[in-house]
Amino acid sequence: MILLGFVLQIANLIIDIRFIFSKRHNVTENRRSQFLDFLILSMVVLFCVVYLIIFFVRVQTVWVGILLFAGAVFVTTVLLWIFNLTKEIRSSAFAISETLIGIVEARDPNLNGHSLHVQELSLLIYKNLPAGFKRRINEENLKYAALFHDVGKLGVPEAILNKPASLNPEEWNVMRRHPEISVQILRPLKSFELIKEWIMYHHERIDGAGYYNIPGDKIPFAARIISVADTYSAITMARSYKPGKSHEEAIEILQRVEGKQLDTYIVSLFCTIPKEDVLACMDRVKEKIRNQSSVSDMLEV
Repeated sequence: MILLGFVLQIANLIIDIRFIFSKRHNVTENRRSQFLDFLILSMVVLFCVVYLIIFFVRVQTVWVGILLFAGAVFVTTVLLWIFNLTKEIRSSAFAISETLIGIVEARDPNLNGHSLHVQELSLLIYKNLPAGFKRRINEENLKYAALFHDVGKLGVPEAILNKPASLNPEEWNVMRRHPEISVQILRPLKSFELIKEWIMYHHERIDGAGYYNIPGDKIPFAARIISVADTYSAITMARSYKPGKSHEEAIEILQRVEGKQLDTYIVSLFCTIPKEDVLACMDRVKEKIRNQSSVSDMLEV
């Protein structure tokens, strides 16, 4: 029973280490949670050492075995509870963020659902990436970056956002500042420094002719994903000044600008994703918008 308890504690140690590594470089992390992770890991290591000492000094009775095995089961239960609680908190925080963005965008018919759509498309691209590419970015960070990529448009006058005609140079200068404004809005959230460049550079072009003239090889990989998702969403979603295009038309446009505006590899990957999977992204967005409309109605009441 002592050996079984020791094996269970080793399993707890491995699970705890994997859990800690899964949260590294995560926008939802903070120093308090990092300290708690270190404390829990230290306790599990201490338990493993104690089990080994008791086993080798041969302080072995039935009651000692039962006590140590029960202790291992207790530690496992506590760890599982902490992991599930952390997962629920992170899920709730993201759901609240989605709802807030949805309510804000609902005020503008040209933004309604766009950020949610870009988020869904970005995650779809991520899920279809090879394992080697997935290790380059954190999925949860990508969810937040895609969701908040256009939050800076709150600082752009509606007359510019909704203008049915082409923007003049002065208006374009205002519009081009929205990634910078997004970063400024999120600046008080220190952990969002991790995704600042993903948001800031999502309008950069591979040929270097983007908002900030960043060379293609300097554009973060996650920003390139968001850029493809953002472009597809902008093409297919209807606006007050233009109708939305079909999936096939959007794919044709993406292929036309790959290597110049958009990353060739990501566009090629996106074009291989089944049409029904891509269209399902908008179905999920519409469902979220319906739920958010209910919340918005309650707030107005």
